[in-house]
Amino acid sequence: MTRPLAVAVAGLGTVGAGVLGLLRQNAEIVAARAGRRIAVTAVSSRDRTRDRGISLDGLRWYDDPVALANDPAVDVIVETIGGSEGPARALIGAALAAGKPVVTANKALLAIHGAELAELAAKSAVPLAFEAAVAGGIPAIKAIREGLAGNRITRVTGILNGTCNYILTQMRERGREFAEALSEAQKLGYAEADPTFDVDGIDAAHKLAILAALAFGRPVDFDAVHVEGIRAVSALDIKLAEELGYRIKLLGIASCSEAGVETRVHPCMVPVSHPVATVDGVFNAVVAEGDHVGRVVLVGRGAGAGPTASAVVSDLVDIARGRHTPVWGAESFSALPSVGMERHSGAYYLRLMVVDRPGVIADVTGALRDGGISLESMIQRGRAPGEAVPVVLTTHESREAAMREALARIAALDAVLEPPALIRIENP
Repeated sequence: MTRPLAVAVAGLGTVGAGVLGLLRQNAEIVAARAGRRIAVTAVSSRDRTRDRGISLDGLRWYDDPVALANDPAVDVIVETIGGSEGPARALIGAALAAGKPVVTANKALLAIHGAELAELAAKSAVPLAFEAAVAGGIPAIKAIREGLAGNRITRVTGILNGTCNYILTQMRERGREFAEALSEAQKLGYAEADPTFDVDGIDAAHKLAILAALAFGRPVDFDAVHVEGIRAVSALDIKLAEELGYRIKLLGIASCSEAGVETRVHPCMVPVSHPVATVDGVFNAVVAEGDHVGRVVLVGRGAGAGPTASAVVSDLVDIARGRHTPVWGAESFSALPSVGMERHSGAYYLRLMVVDRPGVIADVTGALRDGGISLESMIQRGRAPGEAVPVVLTTHESREAAMREALARIAALDAVLEPPALIRIENP
């Protein structure tokens, strides 16, 4: 009989405990698919006394997670500690150096140190697997790295953060402002007490950096990702978007052209007909576009114990079966450069609060005209002479640098009462 695959789990939070629970609950079906039993035999966590809702009896316990890498009875390390530095990085480095395969859900670590860790994994000829690092239970990594391996991928678009998607959904469905929707998300456990990584787009940017590396065969480059969050999106913007035939989503977008690779995370207006427009609540979506397959859409739960544990176990099954794919899906990297956000070209939504008086619209459109920006539509409802009124403009395709210059000129007008709201329109 084949010996069970002995697994050590570092970090017994939501995901780590979820992995133990899944492996026990679905032990028979996992063994059938892996060709051998997969058993957790050792764990590491800071608190031995915490009730995690699952028995830890009979497991070897290490206070120092790095010690797991030196346990000769451990075949595979599962890292669910999190964080781009500290114990998680030390453990993965030590495990790979010791020739042990690693499965991780750590998107921040991979986005920032992925190139270094991939080199270490290649040197030791062991897998570094990370299906759980992007989009939770959605098999986005395998789809792009393996399922679409025969395609030249031109674009990957994703709703990559369930917290932001939940907040934007609540703002649209219930007319709530950002702060109120965020507070509810925190009460329900969808947002952390400090929601910075989520609502400022950093979490989504980590995941997009990973997807871009896989899709375009280039080194992971988190620093090249343009990042904006959703704090500035208002209920009014969401209502106006609906009237214009759009919905506002925080998207991660990676595209490849002859000029290079563009990676950006920011709020977008997407047509209601686009597949991601109807992905609501805490759900995630990944849309990949290949030259032969066309558009592939994956939708599912992007976080939580069950979905993330499902992704971790899928990697463990691959390791048990001896399936070993290069970390970034290729033996060599392309030399495609990164394209800065200033070179982006697209359509824009612009909302202004202005004093209702003669000549204001002429001043605004003059600033856009001087920047070579062509208007597609304008909305101004009602009159309130001498008072503040909203004015909404949408543009035809324009250069980002030109739009930024025009926006600075518009913001400086004395009739413009607050910083202009700008949201990019995606019409794929």
